[in-house]
Amino acid sequence: MMNLKARGFTLIELVVVITILGILAAFAIPKFIALDSLARTATVNALAGSVKSAAALARGLEMATGGTATTSVTMEGATVTMANFYPDLPGIALAINMTGTDFTYVPATGVWNRNNGSGVAIANCLVTYTPATATTAPTALATTTGC
Repeated sequence: MMNLKARGFTLIELVVVITILGILAAFAIPKFIALDSLARTATVNALAGSVKSAAALARGLEMATGGTATTSVTMEGATVTMANFYPDLPGIALAINMTGTDFTYVPATGVWNRNNGSGVAIANCLVTYTPATATTAPTALATTTGC
């Protein structure tokens, strides 16, 4: 007699596995969709922190070298223009020394707009730098409502 061994899966086993995978995918896909928004929010918040740090470093460098309120300082080969002992609007972009195409900086307003993959600015996903005045320190505000 011939000894027949069953090989492979039955149709019912395959249907059960496919159903389980479908259920898992239904719960996992929304989680992955939300990750791109979280990533954009994180990059905007990280840039705001970098702007604050760069302003503090430029101030420290100016104070350490005995500069005046309007002296420029050199940071990593770039001449950072200062006002009230902190970088001004054109100077802050040089102080953070950012490369890449994730953000577009507008020196007239001090705003870094977060770009989508095609270089188009995302609304309400930005960082705003307000330079120091004679009585206030500069601020870097992250707006992430549109990220």
